Amino acid sequence: MIEQNRQDSRLKRLHYRAWHRGTREADLMIGGFFDAHHTGWGETEIALYEALMDEEDHDLLAWVLGVVPPPERYEGPLMATMQQLDYVPKAD
Repeated sequence: MIEQNRQDSRLKRLHYRAWHRGTREADLMIGGFFDAHHTGWGETEIALYEALMDEEDHDLLAWVLGVVPPPERYEGPLMATMQQLDYVPKAD
């Protein structure tokens, strides 16, 4: 129970950080990804996403858009899923 409360607290913090990046584009990409995928995350994915939240937006956007390859520490299933961009809402 305590572990679940700790995980819930971390996810709430990550939700806030994902949706308050500073630009609308980053909010939609990073926050949209969080909303679409966080429910299936375990400790590994949460820790990796926490580390990503410490990165600069321009770096994150470049990695996700494929402009620059991500650092090796971020390569893997989480980044591959982010790079699909199927979670970003389309503009009206």
